[in-house]
Amino acid sequence: MDATHQLSWIPDSFTELYRGQGGRLVVLLEELRARYELCEDLAQQLVPAAQAVRHDDGLTEDDVLDRMELALSSPDSGLREDEARWVVRRLDELLGWHR
Repeated sequence: MDATHQLSWIPDSFTELYRGQGGRLVVLLEELRARYELCEDLAQQLVPAAQAVRHDDGLTEDDVLDRMELALSSPDSGLREDEARWVVRRLDELLGWHR
């Protein structure tokens, strides 16, 4: 299986986080795949938490997403800042909030 096929199921919006000048990946394919799976899983797991915060605290959708991004941008989260932003954009898509 060639690298193009192996990347086909990872969204371009995520692979762009790991492309250098000239468009080449700056990490091994295995690391890219692992980071994507981590971020996608995290976004999926945050759906119920975001819905609960929105409902229970009466926050706007933007406020919920801003708080999620702030928390995910913390060094303790284990994510890079660009990954945190991607997770929040993906969470927004999953929730259908269309920030």
